[in-house]
Amino acid sequence: MNMLLNILTYIFLISAQRLEVLPFALLGIVMLVLVFFVRFQMRNTKRIKSELEILESLHKHNVEYEFVLEVMRLSIWHFDTITGKLTFEQDFREKGNKYFTNVDGMPMDESVMALDPRDADRVRKALSDLCQGRMSSYHEIYRVRVPYDNSFYWEESYATIAERDTEGKPTKIIGTTMRVDERKAMEEALVKARNRAEESDRLKTAFIANMSHEIRTPLNAIVGFTSLLPDITDDAERRSLLDLVNENTQKLLHIVDDVVNISKIESGQEELVMTTFDLNMMLVEAMSHFAERLKPGVELNVEFAQESLTITTDMIRLSTIAKHLVSNAMKFTDQGSIVVGCDAPVDGRVCFWVRDTGKGIAEENYERIFERFFKVDEFIPGAGLGLSICRVMAFSLGGDVTVESKLGEGSTFRVDIPIK
Repeated sequence: MNMLLNILTYIFLISAQRLEVLPFALLGIVMLVLVFFVRFQMRNTKRIKSELEILESLHKHNVEYEFVLEVMRLSIWHFDTITGKLTFEQDFREKGNKYFTNVDGMPMDESVMALDPRDADRVRKALSDLCQGRMSSYHEIYRVRVPYDNSFYWEESYATIAERDTEGKPTKIIGTTMRVDERKAMEEALVKARNRAEESDRLKTAFIANMSHEIRTPLNAIVGFTSLLPDITDDAERRSLLDLVNENTQKLLHIVDDVVNISKIESGQEELVMTTFDLNMMLVEAMSHFAERLKPGVELNVEFAQESLTITTDMIRLSTIAKHLVSNAMKFTDQGSIVVGCDAPVDGRVCFWVRDTGKGIAEENYERIFERFFKVDEFIPGAGLGLSICRVMAFSLGGDVTVESKLGEGSTFRVDIPIK
């Protein structure tokens, strides 16, 4: 710039000395001014272009920033430790502030009061430690209550100290919060899957242990008694051994049938076969299989609300349920009675039941007895599959099996199913 002024001054002096070159001097001055103006405009244009590029970059950054926040459903918030006010810079939480109309400017204590009581004290202490400078960062996962409802949703928050005063005490906290309902649901599903896997492993172990014992018992009897047959010459003794072999063969077949039945039903390989029949007659026929095997001092009776009751369902499955319940009652009833009954239909459903005067069941085992291989008394023969099969079959018919019992006073098993 100084050089340009010097040149102009020089030209002016020369022009004053030689008036004949004045037009050329003026033209030179104009040219120099034009050159200066063009260069100035070029520099200005370059500066403006650079500033526009910076603004565009900032705008792009803001768009990307907001996009990330929105995709991750995050909120950015600030807490002023001096005023105690909580403010939100951005909030893309799904339904994040739907339930609170005055979140911006809300005192931190008031916002913590919205949390589930199970998490509120823990979160309040962590925030207090951060605001007092006892911690440099904060991370909590907690439940937020929904007003006027018993439900809640999950949130996860991170925070750190953004500014401090001259004494080093925090004056501003910056944090981020996001909804994590889907992640918590996934975690719960994984926990359930793990529990199911562990339960499956436990059941497999129980299956092997029970089956090895239950199958070995009748199998040992069959092998032992058949090995004695060639040496027995007395017809009565041979007949007695053959009866024992046949009895244990039936036990072995019964165990195998139970395992096959429950596996077929749960795998969906066995379809329902709907037939119309008299429920009372079916129950009487199911009882007849056990009449000769009753213990001395035990009676087997019936108690029907109607003389005849025609229903439509899968008769084979219903008969299997009845047989398992009567067989179960016989195992635990040493004296008294076993009664098979049927109530009158109500609202398209019918209930038949088996009541005994046996040992009874403790209340804490009401549901456990329907688990596979669970046995209240390990000394009672059986694989622990009967009641589990009853419930699975009842479920397949759209019904259920429940129990009412008192220790020492007997039990009543009720089968409730829909009828057509």
